[in-house]
Amino acid sequence: MMYEFPLSERIRNLLRLEELFARMGLFAKRESAADHHVALTAIFDVLGMSGRSDLKTELLQELDRQRNMLVSLRDNPAVAADRLEQTIDAMQRTRHNLANVQGKPGQALLEHEWLMSVRARASVPGGACAFDVPSYHAWQQRPPEQRLEDMKLWCGYLRPLEAALQVMLGLLRETGQSQQVLANKGTYQMQLTGRSYQLVRVLPVDPQAIPEMSANQYLMWLRFTRQEGAAKPKPIDRDVAFTIELCNF
Repeated sequence: MMYEFPLSERIRNLLRLEELFARMGLFAKRESAADHHVALTAIFDVLGMSGRSDLKTELLQELDRQRNMLVSLRDNPAVAADRLEQTIDAMQRTRHNLANVQGKPGQALLEHEWLMSVRARASVPGGACAFDVPSYHAWQQRPPEQRLEDMKLWCGYLRPLEAALQVMLGLLRETGQSQQVLANKGTYQMQLTGRSYQLVRVLPVDPQAIPEMSANQYLMWLRFTRQEGAAKPKPIDRDVAFTIELCNF
């Protein structure tokens, strides 16, 4: 089981968005009204997180930077030319689609009056009941194929953002080089001087060993715990073997 720990606010937000998109995609393709409600709440959460005016600009700038870096590798004989060109082309298409989005990501959803009325009630615990939003209750009773068409349309407005996100996080994860290390009595420290990392990936050999991490610009500290029953996770007082990857653009 892989654990990922972001070391910057930007990567933290991208990972949260990735989680929301995964939830949206999983439940939007199902047929029940309850599943579609979960998908809609994920859409609303994506809109809330992507509403920052600089997110789209940041992604476009980072896509440009990464593309320029990849282009500079064209004359490197150690790089597979076909795969490099495929990556550059895919990145260019992703950037083009995101740049063509008018306004903020999901702007069409933000201008959808009915969806925004559902969003307002859904933010209240239990607030999307039939007596709160009768029109939403009526929509939930529609045939699955009709709701599926709506979900496909609404999710589609966010696909350019999702694609850009997948490209960026995919490139970041590929920069990590695996190291086999040992946490002495369940703890591990690493100096981070000399390079600014953005993501730490941890894969314990023992699936019952759960890592917890804290870090600053100089030092990373890992502690492995075990969770049983209703008690809080407890520190593991034995050596734990694991794989670590430090990722940075």
